[in-house]
Amino acid sequence: MAKYEVNDGAVEAARRLINSRQYVLDSDWGAVQPHAEAQNAFLDKHSWDEYSAWHLGLTDGANDETKARYAFVYGDLRRIHRSGLIACVYRASEWRHKQVELAAHDLLQLLDAKAGIK
Repeated sequence: MAKYEVNDGAVEAARRLINSRQYVLDSDWGAVQPHAEAQNAFLDKHSWDEYSAWHLGLTDGANDETKARYAFVYGDLRRIHRSGLIACVYRASEWRHKQVELAAHDLLQLLDAKAGIK
């Protein structure tokens, strides 16, 4: 099983998006998560650092500037999605990637507080 470390840059990017209210509270993550074609289109116009900022996990041992390096996407490459954070919490906890799980959970709590969700 792959091992992941928390992508601190992505956590900070997500915090900035939340604080600037660039989020979607209600979405079907299966329908809005970026598919391979959308990711490729994003990479055609943006840097790998910008791509990395959308992923809470970094795959141990994978080369930088490859899609294999980045895991646990939390937004649609434009806005953060509450459903994306929930998916990250769920997947990370399911596969026992505790640090990524906790990072996603903390971001979810921040988003809920900012949005007034109790």
